[in-house]
Amino acid sequence: MPPTPSSVSFDPTRGLVVLRTPNSVYAVRIGADGSPRHLHWGEMLDTDALCALPAATSPAASSFESDPAPDELAPQTGARFGPAGLQVRFADGTRGAQWSFTGHTVRDGELRLQLADLHYPLAAELGYRVRPGSDVIERWVELSHTGADDSGPITVDRLDSASWTLPTLPDYRLSHLVGGWNSEFQLQRDRLPVAETVLTSRRGLTSHHASPWLALDDGTADEEHGEVWSTALAWSGSWRITVHRAPVGRATWTGGFGHEGLSWTIQPGQSLHTPVFAGLYTRGGFGAASRAWHTHIRTSVLPGPDQDRPVVYNSWEATGFDVGQPGQLHLAQLAARLGAELFVLDDGWFGGRTSDRAGLGDWTPRPEAFPDGLRPLADEVHRLGMAFGLWVEPEMVNRDSDLYRAHPDWVVHAATRDATELRNQLMLNFARPEVEAWAHRTLDQLVRDHDVDWFKWDANRVVTEAGWAGHPDPDRLWIDHTRAVYRIMDRLRADHPGLRIEACAGGGGRADLGILARTDQAWTSDNTDPVDRISIQHGFSQLFPAQAMAAWVTDNPNVTTGRTTPLRFRFHVAMAGALGLGGDLTAWSEEELDEATALVIRYKQIRPLVQHGRQYRLHGPDGVTAVHYASQDDTEHAVLAWRPATRFGHPAPGLALPALDPAARYLDIDEGITHSGAVLTRRGIDLRLPAGDYASRLIRLRRTV
Repeated sequence: MPPTPSSVSFDPTRGLVVLRTPNSVYAVRIGADGSPRHLHWGEMLDTDALCALPAATSPAASSFESDPAPDELAPQTGARFGPAGLQVRFADGTRGAQWSFTGHTVRDGELRLQLADLHYPLAAELGYRVRPGSDVIERWVELSHTGADDSGPITVDRLDSASWTLPTLPDYRLSHLVGGWNSEFQLQRDRLPVAETVLTSRRGLTSHHASPWLALDDGTADEEHGEVWSTALAWSGSWRITVHRAPVGRATWTGGFGHEGLSWTIQPGQSLHTPVFAGLYTRGGFGAASRAWHTHIRTSVLPGPDQDRPVVYNSWEATGFDVGQPGQLHLAQLAARLGAELFVLDDGWFGGRTSDRAGLGDWTPRPEAFPDGLRPLADEVHRLGMAFGLWVEPEMVNRDSDLYRAHPDWVVHAATRDATELRNQLMLNFARPEVEAWAHRTLDQLVRDHDVDWFKWDANRVVTEAGWAGHPDPDRLWIDHTRAVYRIMDRLRADHPGLRIEACAGGGGRADLGILARTDQAWTSDNTDPVDRISIQHGFSQLFPAQAMAAWVTDNPNVTTGRTTPLRFRFHVAMAGALGLGGDLTAWSEEELDEATALVIRYKQIRPLVQHGRQYRLHGPDGVTAVHYASQDDTEHAVLAWRPATRFGHPAPGLALPALDPAARYLDIDEGITHSGAVLTRRGIDLRLPAGDYASRLIRLRRTV
């Protein structure tokens, strides 16, 4: 049967909202009190079945526990004792909203529910959107002050994008991502406690330590089986998601931008709108959930999703701050020999930047390193057939810089508090219009003067001592800085259609759906050790497609861990994403350069599958892990398998490939052997990994029948 088309409908006589995706239904009912209440999210039900669903009630109902049907955006009023997604204070000190439903609009797959407070000049629109062919539901809120000029401000202590509710399940398990610098995206799966579990970043960035993505199931789902509900917040600043498992068994969560302790003011005529909080449901396990996210990100989030992400060479690990034109030209020649398509000049090229103590903010070529400017290097890189990229960190400034000496008031800082320096730098306040204008002008000029094709946009510190002296609503900094970053990126891409941007924040500190809507890929981690990268990339893939995952091959021993691994193993791990090279190529032997050249060619052969195909995560016995990429029409397949360590007397058995068609036959392109699909899906393929630790293999299959 063809998939169900995506649709949005509202039945005013029944007060029923229905959002249909190809594989799920989401339904809302307007409650008797005027509040939109969650009704259903899950398997397909027709409208009559949805209408017959009873409103949720609590078995513990009493004078202590009313627990009505869960809100789509929970206010603070009534007998609501869970986490409130909307927290407001009016000029007379009253807290919370009490809604009346005032109308709706439906247009082009988008629904807006309109609410107004019964007593105060406060209105809200709850937005819902579905896109053709996608199981993702996008949600957001716009809050408006509708009063006269003399009606006083409204203080907003919390404005979440959405609240989500699961059906009653026998148990609940939470999947989320944790980590730190050099250890991002570590997948954590735990039984959800009967409590409020808070996932958050208070850092002004998405953070290395937590991700605004989560998945919930009943504890029995695996990669390819079981019901999974998953959400992701499209925001690149501070955020908070609170998951609440009530004693009576209900599981809900609410999330949005900001963190506890912040408040914002809306004056008469002003509005505050949230980022998108998106969710999806699947019956196909965590793998199907990831593939649904990957499809959505490719079709509705990433710019230029049909473009191949280039093989990049980045000069940082080769030179550090010891940057000069002759050395960079030599690296560019070697990178071109290996098959790189993009050469990125990293830190150290500008201002007084000979260490991390100076120069940030002064974005002009350092004369000692580039006496004729960057144009000769850019021209030679282009002559070699590569695009030219620059590392920039426009949100940051060193005290030892001309910019700071001219504008010390531009930094994020509370005047009566000591300013914390991280990596010897401070953060500029992009929420100030003059700082945003300077940043856009500076970056725009770099593109024009040096024919820049690519920016690696870094952010190597987080927000501390957040202050905005003299501003009437200083906590706006936490929102407006992030939105200024978005606007600058959007303007640069609009003015320079060929420009591409990589998101970076000391590695994976700013990776989310918001930043990926205006960047081509994210730098996953500063840790390039291939063994560590296997788990980092596994966690990253829960939400993001391989196309958006920058993955480098660097030197031996690894600069982070000191581990020594074969070049082939390093390449095979990095081939699972957007391949890059980051080592000191001048120290590589001729044999290593030749092997790397051959492996880059191999990557380009499978790049269409890795960057545009369907991804399946595989786990075999004895420490074998793999990713399987399948073309959309099932004709071409690539499997990358790794075994970091081996045990004597424990040869790896076959690795099952469940994505294949059991009724088909598949040719191993490199070995010339034809396999039965039934055997490969059930008994698996013999990986024939090399002996010893750090073994890996690339297998290419083509469907023949």
